[in-house]
Amino acid sequence: MFLFPFLHESEAPMTARIARALISVSDKTGLVEFAKSLHEQGVEILSTGGSAKAIEAAGIPVKEVASHTGFPEIMDGRVKTLHPKIHGGLLGRRSVSSHMQAMTDNDITPIDLVAVNLYPFEETVAKGADYDTCIENIDIGGPGMIRSAAKNHESVTVIVDPADYGRVVAEMGDNAGATTYETRRALAAKAYARTGSYDAAISTWFAGQLGETFPQRLNVSAELKQTLRYGENPHQQAAFYTNGKNRPGVATATQLQGKELSFNNLNDTDAAFELVSEFSEKPAVAIIKHANPCGVAEGETLLDAYHKALSCDPVSAFGGIIAVNRTLDAATAEEIAKLFAEVVIAPDADDAAKAVLTAKKNLRVLLTGGMATPDEADMTLRSLSGGYLLQNRDAGRVTRDDLKVVTKRAPSEQELNDLLFAFRVGKHVKSNAIVYVKNSTTVGIGAGQMSRVDSSRIAAWKAEEASKNAGEETVRTEASVVSSDAFFPFADGLLAAVKAGATAVIQPGGSMRDQEVIDAADENNIAMVFTGMRHFRH
Repeated sequence: MFLFPFLHESEAPMTARIARALISVSDKTGLVEFAKSLHEQGVEILSTGGSAKAIEAAGIPVKEVASHTGFPEIMDGRVKTLHPKIHGGLLGRRSVSSHMQAMTDNDITPIDLVAVNLYPFEETVAKGADYDTCIENIDIGGPGMIRSAAKNHESVTVIVDPADYGRVVAEMGDNAGATTYETRRALAAKAYARTGSYDAAISTWFAGQLGETFPQRLNVSAELKQTLRYGENPHQQAAFYTNGKNRPGVATATQLQGKELSFNNLNDTDAAFELVSEFSEKPAVAIIKHANPCGVAEGETLLDAYHKALSCDPVSAFGGIIAVNRTLDAATAEEIAKLFAEVVIAPDADDAAKAVLTAKKNLRVLLTGGMATPDEADMTLRSLSGGYLLQNRDAGRVTRDDLKVVTKRAPSEQELNDLLFAFRVGKHVKSNAIVYVKNSTTVGIGAGQMSRVDSSRIAAWKAEEASKNAGEETVRTEASVVSSDAFFPFADGLLAAVKAGATAVIQPGGSMRDQEVIDAADENNIAMVFTGMRHFRH
């Protein structure tokens, strides 16, 4: 018989003393120290499998769950904590007399603390394990105990993260072995967030196994990486969450130095790194402002590529984001340091480059450890009022074999190289997107306009201004190539490019007026190729 001090059913105890704890963890980080602290405060410890062995090996008294329930683990451990003596001990409300009586009548003792972290399902999937192995790493008893303990947080403390061991132990020390209601409620919220993300990972994996790109229910799981000072504007609140994927970029990068990253920094830096990751054959640099490129170039060295990228639009580059696709060297770092930039992101940086950039204390420097794979399959999610838009990430890439020459004149070898370069850049420019390129360097970019002809004119005007500022007699768009992210609906956009000096055009094609545009190209001896692939970016 077990006797409990009955509480009025409306009462929620501000503190709840921990007399008995159940520990069952796959992540053994801090386990022994935690168990030792509980034991020193007079807590009886129940445990299972590897957790029990680790605690016992440390000389700490522990009781196997099977001994507590009087029922052995069966089915290779699939059934061990799914028992009334476990869940009754967790769910029984100490403030409800009938619950306490039921516990007494059925020889159920209360369990006041549960420390559980789940089978490593996400990690197992990430390693590429086979179907059966993934299934065996779906935890059943763990989520059940977590949810039971969290539901009864008025009396039960639940821990799903080893980082919380110290918090609980310290609070017990301050409260004669008890935890506060405030802490129990916060830990319960964290527990449900964990089981929710766990189930989301499982359902997403199952959808993939079934070939369902768009399942009936979309479950999204992400972990808070940092709260931000504000969002796009100071009156907006914001935070940065990561989804656990290892795609190199802002989510996986180490910040070497500089101020805290802002919402706009993160958004723009992601855009910059994704763009520069399109290029792997040669050193490349992308300079981004407001999520649009203001200069992109390949070079024989990073320094060469940086100078060429900066020359496209040095005015807009002020306060921009600089992304490189090679280990940052000292010579390039010294040139970057001359420009006011918000962020530099690179796969790595040598010691000399790091030393150079330390002088720019406010400059944020991010090292990703690698480059993103441009054609990697993934999904992107965007919120709307009342819903979401889900689509495949634009991993489309056009090669020479995909191009269809539609004009009388075919592009030269140099024009072909520049056309493909321009089309890759245009994929990362807000629509309507027009990109002029010469010698693997952008010389004019028109972005985000409501009409394509305006994008053509703006790009040409930007090139003209850059040429004037550099003291050049010839406008840079002269003898350049031009890319359009979507088809020209009329010949006017093409003619604007011709007027700017372009000699070759790359575009998807597919307009009702394609022939009109082709005829205009032929009349002006312009080479034009169709890709059959569009790259809208909104």
